[in-house]
Amino acid sequence: MENFIKTPIQMLSHWVETQGDQVYLRQPIEGKFKNLTWREVQQQVHKIAGALRHLGLAPGDKVALLSKNCAEWFIADLALMQGGYISVPIYPTANTETIRYVLEHSGAKAIFVGKLDHWSEQEEAIGGDLLRLAMPYETMPSQYQWDQLLNLGSPLVEAPTTKPDDVMTLIYTSGSTGKPKGVIQTFASYGWTCEAVVRDLRTNTQDSLLSYLPLAHITERVAVEGSSFLSGSTVSFVESLDTFVADVKRAKPTVFFSVPRLWTLFHLNIINKIGASRLKLLLRIPIVSSIVKHKIQKELGLEHCRLLGSGSAPIPASLIQWYHNLGMDICEAWGMTENCAYSIINYPFDANKIGSVGRPVEGCLVRRGNDGELLLKTPGLMTGYYLQEEATKAAFDDDSYFRTGDICEIDADGCISITGRVKDNFKTSKGKYVAPVPIERKLAQDSHIELICVIGSGLPHPVALVQLSEGASLQAREEVRTSIKATLDAVNPHLESHEHVDAVVVVKEPWTIENDVLTPTLKIKRHVLEKAFSEKVDGVRGAQVRWEDEL
Repeated sequence: MENFIKTPIQMLSHWVETQGDQVYLRQPIEGKFKNLTWREVQQQVHKIAGALRHLGLAPGDKVALLSKNCAEWFIADLALMQGGYISVPIYPTANTETIRYVLEHSGAKAIFVGKLDHWSEQEEAIGGDLLRLAMPYETMPSQYQWDQLLNLGSPLVEAPTTKPDDVMTLIYTSGSTGKPKGVIQTFASYGWTCEAVVRDLRTNTQDSLLSYLPLAHITERVAVEGSSFLSGSTVSFVESLDTFVADVKRAKPTVFFSVPRLWTLFHLNIINKIGASRLKLLLRIPIVSSIVKHKIQKELGLEHCRLLGSGSAPIPASLIQWYHNLGMDICEAWGMTENCAYSIINYPFDANKIGSVGRPVEGCLVRRGNDGELLLKTPGLMTGYYLQEEATKAAFDDDSYFRTGDICEIDADGCISITGRVKDNFKTSKGKYVAPVPIERKLAQDSHIELICVIGSGLPHPVALVQLSEGASLQAREEVRTSIKATLDAVNPHLESHEHVDAVVVVKEPWTIENDVLTPTLKIKRHVLEKAFSEKVDGVRGAQVRWEDEL
């Protein structure tokens, strides 16, 4: 394969030769950046790889990574590639059951542990026979600390020869519908996707990236870490949730990727601070409008951005339109762990295509299956699910197109809209099928709603469960009820009769990763909410808006 994309290790050497003394990674510690140049990163990579070899790990062994994003995550990942090991990232918020499953299923022989909010609760999942290697942060007890690893054995300067189809990493899905599956990605699939991102988004050495979405997720691993390897961009990290906005402002990103949940929170905070009607009025006044827009962008730390992106889950078209009115164009993209998270994107931003996820990128083929399912083929596709031959076989059709599980529409311009998930569709007690995602998107336009999940399997009609925004929680209940009721009454007439939402129920307990309602990528686990609420909401009729404590 002569045109094989260069590996991250080869690109690291390239940047050391061409800009070795330029800052690559910027890690905030107690409010100040600790900068690492390309050369310093490579030196640490060689030392950590040498330490792993000294500790008896052999090429092909699997090594897990359990930490929030930090400079050492990148260095450990590169060191694993340098030594010919296979990385197994684990979400830093994962519970003991998930951690134990991933470690056992993958057969990991060691684990890097780093920045963790609740390491004492996670520690029991990591058996005593597993080698623990600690990054330089407060973390669980480990056999070796980072500084020890940097001085253990001889630096491993010569990396094993890498072939395109060698396995680079096992990335476990977030498990929104059951146990996580280990997606096998090779150097070829990862490399092709990273190059496609850099080619399309035109990132280069002048760009500043911010790494804060979980590196255990393929999107961050490709769009930020991977693109930095190929483009030579600088990468900054976030110190903590409390310092997030300050860290963004300090990093001055030129490219900023986020998830719908965060774009929603930004929107709600702005509305709560300025007021929806006041903001509309200010944006109508020519000179004031540009001042307000710039001030909002500056407050978010995004005034230097040339590109804003959203992915991981559907984002309401109304929200993208709202940001567009502020002069902030969010390019929605579509991808999955199985295709290295990059296949379709609305970039360059096209306001006429808001509501779609854009067009397939160069090198990606798409088609619509008989049942409306989005099928695709791309060099970034996985080779399969680790140790799951049947699941791998079921994931592809006879022409080797990957079955995404997403239902889509493709317009005359080739733009793709995702209208639901095959597995999300449910049958009511009347025997009628309902696709919940389009209904959720319509109802989510109410600014009092932060999160929404429509359930209805076995019920006469669908019911929408909602989590209120922080601002709405502080308002009078009747005021919020009136607003949501008006939204519901506006949406129902546009739905088929069997799709009419019988009730909107405001839940009492916030949906979190910890209580197993959200995945680590902040997707809602519909099956968990169905199990918890189906019986409770059965019997609520007449398009009512009720609080859980009123049922």
